[in-house]
Amino acid sequence: MTGEKCGVFAMYGNDECVHDIYRGLDFLQHRGQEYCGISVFGDGINHVTHHGKVVERFTDAELSQLQGRWGIGHVSLLERQPMKWQTHIGEVAVAFSGNVINADSLIEEMMARGKSFYKQYHVEILSKIIIEAGDIVDGLVKVASKVRGAYSLVVLTKEGIYAARDPLGFRPLVLGSDGKRHAVSSESRALQNLDLEIVRDVEPGEVVLIDHRGFTTVCRVPSKRIAHCAFEWAYTASIDSIIDGLSVQEARNNLGRELAQRDIDEGGIEADIVAPIPLSGIGHAIGYHMQSGMNYQEVFLYHRYADRSYMQANQAARDRMAKRKLSVLTHAVKNRRIVICDDSIVRGTQIRHKVRDLKDAGAREVHVRVACPPLMYPCDFGISTRTREELIARRFLPDGKFQSLDEQRALERWIAAETAADSVKFNSIDAFVRALGISRGRLCLACFDGMWPFNEQESRQQSFK
Repeated sequence: MTGEKCGVFAMYGNDECVHDIYRGLDFLQHRGQEYCGISVFGDGINHVTHHGKVVERFTDAELSQLQGRWGIGHVSLLERQPMKWQTHIGEVAVAFSGNVINADSLIEEMMARGKSFYKQYHVEILSKIIIEAGDIVDGLVKVASKVRGAYSLVVLTKEGIYAARDPLGFRPLVLGSDGKRHAVSSESRALQNLDLEIVRDVEPGEVVLIDHRGFTTVCRVPSKRIAHCAFEWAYTASIDSIIDGLSVQEARNNLGRELAQRDIDEGGIEADIVAPIPLSGIGHAIGYHMQSGMNYQEVFLYHRYADRSYMQANQAARDRMAKRKLSVLTHAVKNRRIVICDDSIVRGTQIRHKVRDLKDAGAREVHVRVACPPLMYPCDFGISTRTREELIARRFLPDGKFQSLDEQRALERWIAAETAADSVKFNSIDAFVRALGISRGRLCLACFDGMWPFNEQESRQQSFK
């Protein structure tokens, strides 16, 4: 099972924690809408999971039964978490965000030793590695050595909460506190909206114990390099979050600025307004507006009760949600030449529909500007970017490698023709990295360049022949 999109939140406090965990998960709901769950340590571990969203599925009666001063929670697209275990080291509950690339081989090896699995969830693999070690910290060290992939995870025990981040730091994980409550979250927005101050990010390879003393580093697993997921800043994270010291809003504004500067450098573009495809395109469009001076105007109304189309479980659901969530503001569109900004183009289906909707509403021209470079490889580390065959850019460039800027421009002209746009332009990888202000060697860009961060000389194209 791949493409796990999810978020974790955990809290240790002086008072009952369940309502803070409930609220924290609500602020992470954009990271997964199919499953949610909370485990709290009181008289043992009290535990409830649901299919659906946090605010829709948890009842007041259930929350009142989840009594305890520390606990963990999870939102997900694919796996029901946390998972609770009765073990020789006591009761534990585990939740994680990420994806285990070598899951099949780990499951095969464990089953050969007599281990059984409920649904072969990735969280089961992590849990069994931890439990087998006989000590939580030793178990988390073994996870780091055995698992190839991305994870940020939390483990609930009678001692407190253990939080760990994989040695390459793919998935974000942030600590926050107000002196009485100590929390860890997949994104800072959950901390900020609970009136907690951001303390710092959990470092790649670090294991932190959260208890009455606050945060204690109990172990650091060394890493050969850092590989933060670049897609977090471009799309996945909420725009009000700060990840590894970089504001998501600032990153998206900078990506939009890069797109505008390219248009300026290439002779400018004759257009009346710049607009976003909500919600992920807003920061990019604002950046384009700031750099170009072009008027900013909303051209789509976002249906506030719709989910993220990218975070749906299958393509049919994604298409339905994309159609449901946006309607055209005809007054803003008619007879206008529009620059429309979005985070990425995956299959090309949705941008084709949006270009058509704008032109049907009377737009004279639609020019598409895309913050991410062309997606050339599906992601193995927890971001669902479809299969290689579904990526529109691979239909034009089957080997996934640009030989020159002219080849990228040829791809852009081809995608413009495929989507009925008047023009299409992407940020280059260099422009993307420049916008984030993080060195290329500290980012995972595998979905753009195919280079596995485990070994910079080993491309995914070579690894999966």
